Amino acid sequence: MGVCGSGKTTVGRLLAGELGWIFRDGDDYHPPANVAKMAAGVPLTDADRQPWLRRLAKILRRALAAGEGMVLACSALRAAYRQLLGADRPGVLLVYLRGSPQTIAGRLAMRRHRYMPASLLDSQFAVLEEPGDAMVVDVEWPPAEIVRRIRAAVADGWMSPASGGGTPQPMSAPGSRRAGGPAPASRPAAAARRAAAARGRQDP
Repeated sequence: MGVCGSGKTTVGRLLAGELGWIFRDGDDYHPPANVAKMAAGVPLTDADRQPWLRRLAKILRRALAAGEGMVLACSALRAAYRQLLGADRPGVLLVYLRGSPQTIAGRLAMRRHRYMPASLLDSQFAVLEEPGDAMVVDVEWPPAEIVRRIRAAVADGWMSPASGGGTPQPMSAPGSRRAGGPAPASRPAAAARRAAAARGRQDP
């Protein structure tokens, strides 16, 4: 999970490829009205997001029911969005890609999303509610290192409380201000919030 530019798609695709799991990008499931709105630089409302989140929740439920390994990249900015998605279900590991607004803005300046302009970044940070139950990873790590750490968490059984695994711990890049833990409430911490990895089979 996380704001635009936090690396959800890059990390999610790489992780799914290494695990041999399915990858689903939440950006691909927005209804046309949402895409048009974002392309025009207008932030989505909670009402706009509801159908989209329900659709992603259905995809996640199906993967869990079928025992399929899946990585789902989704902004999931608010706690209510994550609850609707079912991110707290047994068998799901929530990964929050965290970075500063400055770091994320710098990334967005060097890329072009197919419909979402960089001007919407501030609106995403404005609604961001950092999770207290996620594996937190600093976006300044290289994607390969982030994936390595997520895979280690999967191997350790951090897929659900029922699995008997440990509580996910924050992981910060070398030289970062914080050694770990959720970012302070006074500072919007950037974010790629979730590759919600629905565990279907063991990591080889």
